[in-house]
Amino acid sequence: MTNQSGDISEVKFLTIAEVASMMRVSKMTVYRLVHNGELPAVRVGRSFRVTEQDANEYLQRSYFDAG
Repeated sequence: MTNQSGDISEVKFLTIAEVASMMRVSKMTVYRLVHNGELPAVRVGRSFRVTEQDANEYLQRSYFDAG
């Protein structure tokens, strides 16, 4: 989540709604992934933020070859 120098200022955080839009799923699905521990998130006040990298890594892990 951080770069080599440990600087988190370059990390892009997404809202639950942005992650849901990116994945083409409902916000409730993203909340379930966060609460089940499948998608790492940071709590900011009463809302959650997911790093763009974590969202992309989750999608990469989730690829399924149906053929």
